[in-house]
Amino acid sequence: MEAHNVTAPLNFTLPPNFGKRPTDKALSVILVFLLLIIMLSLGCTMEFGKIKAHFWKPKGLAIALIAQYGIMPLTAFTLGKVFQLNNIEALAILVCGCSPGGTLSNVFSLAMKGDMNLSIVMTTCSTFFALGMMPFLLYVYSRGIYDGDLKSKIPYKGIVISLVLVLIPCTIGIFLNAKRPQYVRYVHKGGRIIMLLLSVAIIALSVINVGKSIMFVMTPHLLATSSLMPFIGFLLGYILSTLFRLNGRCSRTVSMETGCQNVQLCSTILNVTFPPEEIGPLFFFPLLYMIFQLGEGVLLIFIFRCCEKIKPSKDKTKMTYTAAEIEETIPGTLGNGTHKGEKCSPCTAWSEDNSVQSNGGEQKMKEHQSPVSSLSSNASRNYQN
Repeated sequence: MEAHNVTAPLNFTLPPNFGKRPTDKALSVILVFLLLIIMLSLGCTMEFGKIKAHFWKPKGLAIALIAQYGIMPLTAFTLGKVFQLNNIEALAILVCGCSPGGTLSNVFSLAMKGDMNLSIVMTTCSTFFALGMMPFLLYVYSRGIYDGDLKSKIPYKGIVISLVLVLIPCTIGIFLNAKRPQYVRYVHKGGRIIMLLLSVAIIALSVINVGKSIMFVMTPHLLATSSLMPFIGFLLGYILSTLFRLNGRCSRTVSMETGCQNVQLCSTILNVTFPPEEIGPLFFFPLLYMIFQLGEGVLLIFIFRCCEKIKPSKDKTKMTYTAAEIEETIPGTLGNGTHKGEKCSPCTAWSEDNSVQSNGGEQKMKEHQSPVSSLSSNASRNYQN
């Protein structure tokens, strides 16, 4: 493979008034509103006590942060070297790899039956740590790729706004779940309907705004890079959390948080750092990455759901075994009224109900047998006489 490691202006121009058109502003407003709805709905699935537990025992949080800021920047840098990308391409991929986790990971974690408390805490902390980690990582990895100062290009205002957009609706959702749980189901139902409608509007506006421009970035090496980056993040995030013996729910959460990046921050940095004639179609690389991380995340969710249906969970197996054990003790209850299965706390109420029914059944059997027993006793008396 020949290296095309040259940085030259590209014969590419963005659509006229790109970013300032009414459709661009409408798309921005809809994205913000969608983020608020998603965070509110996810906040209703969280509990303050469990969030506090992740801070008091931050093993899962620490592993997730190591995976986010250790695996993804190194993966982006390595892929740039493996595919011998030019400086601008390698830098665009590196900026994406150094970005914090995005809110799409929270939706994926919910679909993968992960730990939502850890997911929201991880998204919040990775965004907060981005204030210091992004400048540091970009300085370390961009040496030899870009001669300018990327530290001054970090959108600190955008990072703070992202934190606010995550924390405020999540806090409202946690409050509703704790104080007004009767409203939670309405939030979930309404949120699903609104998210579906907004998703259709976002797809339509994205096609109108971007048009055919994204086709310029769909070169073989960039397609390979943007498809491998989220996959490696998902895979290594899960492997790392498994090596540190996190449970299945936390491992799936760390996996989703590692592979999903905040593409909005990446786009902002690229837009501020480079003029369109210099960066060319690479301005759309974050969008290409988002398409692949969305597709691969949905594929992983589909595989997980299929495996879950084929292989029953451990909880269902335990309940089936417990029920079978209680059924074996029922004949003993008919005989002497004692219960061998009383030690099974989840099924105690079930066994008590059955013991009452069995005692009632025993009394009914005695009532049905009473005429027969009286006849037999009379016959025995006459025989003796």
